[in-house]
Order: sequence, then C-alpha cells, then structure tokens
Amino acid sequence: MAAIATLPAHWWWLVAALAFAIAEIVAPGFFLIWLGAAAAVAGVLTLALGLPPVAQVAVFAVAAIGAVYAARRWFAANPVASPDPLLNDRAARLIGTLVTVVEPIAAGRGRVRVGDGVWNAAGADALPGDTVRVTGADGTTLLVERA
Repeated sequence: MAAIATLPAHWWWLVAALAFAIAEIVAPGFFLIWLGAAAAVAGVLTLALGLPPVAQVAVFAVAAIGAVYAARRWFAANPVASPDPLLNDRAARLIGTLVTVVEPIAAGRGRVRVGDGVWNAAGADALPGDTVRVTGADGTTLLVERA
C-alpha cells in the first residue's frame, strides 16, 4: 500500500487517463475520452517538465477545455449521418399512418388512437370510429385529414 502512495505524479495522471478511457468504453458519449486525453497530456508534461501540482491541475484544466471545445467544433462541422433520421421523432414517423378517431374532432380538435395510445389531433371534423391520415405534427398534436 505504501508503494501506491509514493507513485510519481505523472503516473497518477496516466492512471486517470486510463480510467477516463475505460469509463468512455463502459458509458460511451464522446465526452470522457477528451478528459482522458487531457489527463494524458498532463501526465506526459509532468513527466517531461516536472511540473508542480498547481501547474499540473492548470495543464489538465486547459487541455480538457481545449479538447472538449475542439471535439465539439469538429463534430458540429462533421455530423454523423444517422441511418434512421426519424429515430427519436415519433410524431414524424407517424406521417402517412391511418389512425382511428376516438374523441370527435370538432372545431379542429379531438383525439385519435395510435397503436395502444391516444394522441391529441387537429384537423377537419370527424366522428369517433372514422379513419384519418396523419399529415404532420405540431408538438404532441397530430395534424390529420380524412383518409
């Protein structure tokens, strides 16, 4: 146990870098890896220059901010195309779907059944049991027209 306490400072930074890398693998999110890179920079500079503790923390902070900023800019300029762009937009996925009116659409407002759920709807007047087609969405309200 005493050997661990006497590890040189650069090893602590390199162990922290490894811990951040492992945490990124366990919980991916493209964020912790940049903190790991900053810890590695702090470890290498501490080894090369023999930095005091305050300077080590400053190097880590500056490297972390720089790495995260650079990564965010790079990802903003080079977005990853999704094979399913509507994956997290349930309302948009429903466009074109035929649904059943469960509460009359009167004065432009009513409710429709989609699968096992009921959604607010807006569109032309329709009676319960009528079938309507989803043409769009406004927030959590489906825009519908007669099928």
